[in-house]
Amino acid sequence: MRAVLLSGGIALVLSLIGTPLAIRILVKRGYGQLIRDDGPQGHHSKRGTPTMGGAVIILAALLGYAGAKALTLEKPSASAILVLYLMAGLGLVGFVDDFIKIVKQRSLGLRAKAKLAGQSFVGISFAILALQFPNSRDITPASTHLSFVTDTALNLTPVFFVIWAYILIAGHSNGVNLTDGLDGLATGASVIVFGAYTFIGVWQHGQSCAYVGSASSACYDVRDPLDLAIVAAAMMGSCFGFLWWNTSPAKIFMGDTGSLALGGALAGLAICTQTELLSALLGGLFLIISLSVIIQVGFFKMTGKRVFRMAPLQHHFELKGWPEVLIVVRFWIIAGLCVILGIGIFYAGWVTGK
Repeated sequence: MRAVLLSGGIALVLSLIGTPLAIRILVKRGYGQLIRDDGPQGHHSKRGTPTMGGAVIILAALLGYAGAKALTLEKPSASAILVLYLMAGLGLVGFVDDFIKIVKQRSLGLRAKAKLAGQSFVGISFAILALQFPNSRDITPASTHLSFVTDTALNLTPVFFVIWAYILIAGHSNGVNLTDGLDGLATGASVIVFGAYTFIGVWQHGQSCAYVGSASSACYDVRDPLDLAIVAAAMMGSCFGFLWWNTSPAKIFMGDTGSLALGGALAGLAICTQTELLSALLGGLFLIISLSVIIQVGFFKMTGKRVFRMAPLQHHFELKGWPEVLIVVRFWIIAGLCVILGIGIFYAGWVTGK
């Protein structure tokens, strides 16, 4: 438990003091955000705001986890390293994408095939590795069983698990990426979701089958749940510190560097804590915003008409005249309600032994 607090605290402090340093460096180099001409007109005032701030989130989380391990003299676990690998790997893909946008001064960074190739390599390699490294109880970081609040009886087999894990990773990373359109929106929502996974990891550790006995129906056969809580706390702390500078009016944007990394970390935590389907509810705001884009595109292709004034959903409300801060706070409330409902279902699953 001490490591959970240390991880979150170290990441928070590093992000809080590291972000303004990153702002100065990025401003000096002229690495500013490009704004689409077809977006809300109010966004043009944000042109030139430093981007790629997600690198600070990634570094703070990595150092927060490493610092907690060093101070408690504990060895890192395979599960935690894999989740951090997924986060950092997708963050690197996003960094290259952001860097190309800035250097070439265009809204398109990596070409679609190159970006997909990078995401695929990181996601698929994570899924394959997550089925390796069994512990003394022969439990690997991930399970081939489809999971909700814990593993279900449906065994996907290794091949289909890799496909499913890739879909989950792509869905979460793109969901956070689509949500990152207003100051502090994706960052604040991520704080809430990673807070939920900190609780889930701690709870699974306390109710681990290794301690209460596998004969109990209300226990979790999850490898390294406490270490996953340490990772989640590091992510929550780094996002919290970044939010201080990213909230309206934002002094820095996370860019694809941050959004892909945060989505990857969320997917990795979902897979390794055996809460894959539950993660769709815990990250309900990301799902809602992703669905708004799917609905908009699909309906337009079928009818030539639009459901929303603009997608993703947050821009629809902007064009309706809602102030940006109002949209962000209300969407944070939605994210919080989704997490409350998700944690309630998670706890109900433990009570009923399902």
